[in-house]
Amino acid sequence: MEEEKKPRQKQKGINEILPLELIQRILLRVPVKHLPRLRCVSKLWYSLISDPHFAELHLQHSPAATNACLYIKDYTMAYFVYLNALVIDNNDALLVKEVSPPFKKNSNPKFDVLGCCRGFVLLYQPPHFLVVWNPLTGSSKRTSYSHIVSRTNKYEDGLMFLNLYGFGYDASQDDYLVVMAWQDINDLDHLDCFSLRTNSWINRDAVLPALPKPLDFSDYICCGLFLNDAIHWLTNFERPWGHAILVFDLKERTFSKISISDQLVMNVSCYPSFTLLGGCLALFYDHSNRHKTDIWVMKEYKVHSSWTLYEIPSRVFRPLGLSNNGDIIGDQHILSTDEKIRFLMYDVRRKRLRHVKSLRFSLDINETNAVYTESFLPLPSVIKDKDKKKRRRRRRRRRRRRRRRRRRKENGHEVRHECFEQLDI
Repeated sequence: MEEEKKPRQKQKGINEILPLELIQRILLRVPVKHLPRLRCVSKLWYSLISDPHFAELHLQHSPAATNACLYIKDYTMAYFVYLNALVIDNNDALLVKEVSPPFKKNSNPKFDVLGCCRGFVLLYQPPHFLVVWNPLTGSSKRTSYSHIVSRTNKYEDGLMFLNLYGFGYDASQDDYLVVMAWQDINDLDHLDCFSLRTNSWINRDAVLPALPKPLDFSDYICCGLFLNDAIHWLTNFERPWGHAILVFDLKERTFSKISISDQLVMNVSCYPSFTLLGGCLALFYDHSNRHKTDIWVMKEYKVHSSWTLYEIPSRVFRPLGLSNNGDIIGDQHILSTDEKIRFLMYDVRRKRLRHVKSLRFSLDINETNAVYTESFLPLPSVIKDKDKKKRRRRRRRRRRRRRRRRRRKENGHEVRHECFEQLDI
């Protein structure tokens, strides 16, 4: 007799072999750009990766954070250059990603970048629109500030009338805020905040008297940087007083000031630029006569004595971020027949500067003061809309259940009535 064929045992899936907690830990170590594809593995993985709590954990604790510097081509196209891949990958296709902004077909295609925060990019679209955009997920939110523009006397450009602007996150409310300081037609100062969660503008003029004196909004550079639950602006060094950093706390809605190193103020030879470097506030400026760039980094937040100087042996060096070893990655924009951007790395221990890579672009490339960290986070308004949809679905299910119960009762009453008729009761 032929041996009876043993039935094939069904192979176990990864969800049955590994506990859910271990799967989550593994996925937290995966670079965020691969997560959209991994959602297709199973329903469980889709549910796990789509959970906003998982996206928050990945942003805060993942060792595989993906940082990219943002460039603009002809003010109509965005280029992301991945800093992590500059050192370890020679494939330009993996280093640079071209992304179209999320604008409607009939709208103005031009835009500018105003800031980045937790994987979202704040774009300005003429004449008076702001767009909060997650390039990885494609989600976006557009709002207008025409009500502010109409109260000013500067209509030549939608941003020219702004004294200050910034983009940040209020963890206490799980809300993203756009902050704008501006002057009306009577030269009176105003402060307005746009909340993504409530989709509304909020006036904050009440906090203006607390602005550190003798400075006013016109003494600061307009573009703000988000760090430690606050937006920061650098003073205009052309003013002979009060070299400082203005801080607006997004949770408390209050202003304060951070002093700048006296040595920095004394040695600065030209107007410094303001940036974030390795999660720290930093200022840098070019020495044209000494062929070097000075970078001052505040290693400990709001600790005046923690200002540290790095002297880069090259002019026009713009710091972008830190490598895994703590070395400083920067770029140089070289004007030639083809637009060329050189990427350099400064070894802080050996104090050596080396060339990493050069990238060429066919059209005019504009630098932005934005280093973007990819994230899978949804917009608060999207979460709110999903909650509304869930509530609507629950209400619909409850209504269907009530209708089914009503029908059962009616059908049961009809059956009993027929039985009684047959029994002549």
